[in-house]
Amino acid sequence: RFDTWLSSHLKLPPSSLLSYSGNYTDDAKSWRLVDITRLTSKYQHDRADKRICTSLLKTKTCSLERALRRTQRFQKWLRAKRLTPDLVQGLSSPMLRCPSQRLLDRIVRRYAEVPDAGSIYMDHLTDRDKLRLLYTLAVNSHPILLQIFPDVEGWPFPRYLGSCGRLVVSASTRPLRDFFGAAPEVAADLALQLLAVLRSMGSNDLNYFFYFTHVDAGTFGVFSNGHLFIRDASTLGIIDKEEGSQLIDGQQEYKDIFSCMTVDCQSAFVSCDSIREKHSLVMVCQELLPKLLAGKFLPPVQEKINIFLQRCAHGLGDERSVDEAIAELAEILKPLRSCDSRFAYRYPDCRYSDKY
Repeated sequence: RFDTWLSSHLKLPPSSLLSYSGNYTDDAKSWRLVDITRLTSKYQHDRADKRICTSLLKTKTCSLERALRRTQRFQKWLRAKRLTPDLVQGLSSPMLRCPSQRLLDRIVRRYAEVPDAGSIYMDHLTDRDKLRLLYTLAVNSHPILLQIFPDVEGWPFPRYLGSCGRLVVSASTRPLRDFFGAAPEVAADLALQLLAVLRSMGSNDLNYFFYFTHVDAGTFGVFSNGHLFIRDASTLGIIDKEEGSQLIDGQQEYKDIFSCMTVDCQSAFVSCDSIREKHSLVMVCQELLPKLLAGKFLPPVQEKINIFLQRCAHGLGDERSVDEAIAELAEILKPLRSCDSRFAYRYPDCRYSDKY
């Protein structure tokens, strides 16, 4: 299933694209838009495939499955009854930089690619299932995050619909970059949603702290009803506030072929202890909110917005200052929203409730 994965009969657009639009149905009657997304770029896949074959089997091409099965890490996976921190040490995914046993149990229990999910033990996973899970975690944890924190439970991710080889299918969203030229009331609404999503990722009932290692104009997306979600979770890290990280000293620096699927093997990892609580808010104030809100409002209001964005963007050393700037910004933006059918996710409720 790893060797030839993009069949020509699918008539997909050029292979340089990371994602494609499609239509999906599960009853042959109602169709919905979906995004078909690569785990990573074709260039990175080809580069990783070549590295696997040359480093493990000393050949230019090979069966990736056969090569990866021989690795010391995968042999440990085969013997393991439970997914433990030592089995994911050194993987480049931000989600696994600070793993707790509670988080790893959740991955196994909710892994949607196998029947009989629900147990924290890996007895229901075949050898091939284990390799598929390990490979996905090594290349891009985005589809795993969508499975273990599903939208139906209120998490701000698009619905995971399945995968095939190195392609993942999820509910379609328009990237935030498409809204940088939107009307002022739309920009205000999206900015408030963005701040609310970041607050929920920092404080939630499960006591997981989510943080971004990188954000850009494609990280967030907007559904047709105006609701904003995290479109690309590949740069999302997780710290378990209940259990903390359970990697012992030195395990973060462990490297093998699975550590180098999408990054240079020499890449340095960010320490779990260095992540600040307002880390993601500051990044969004630096990278996204200025582009979304620039030049949208009349001078007195726009000037205030710009001041609070600057305070937030330069506030990593003063987290209280970030909180104050975000609170002030939210108060300015709330009355700038409108209540109409463009915002179907909160309309007509916004007519009758201050909450919306």
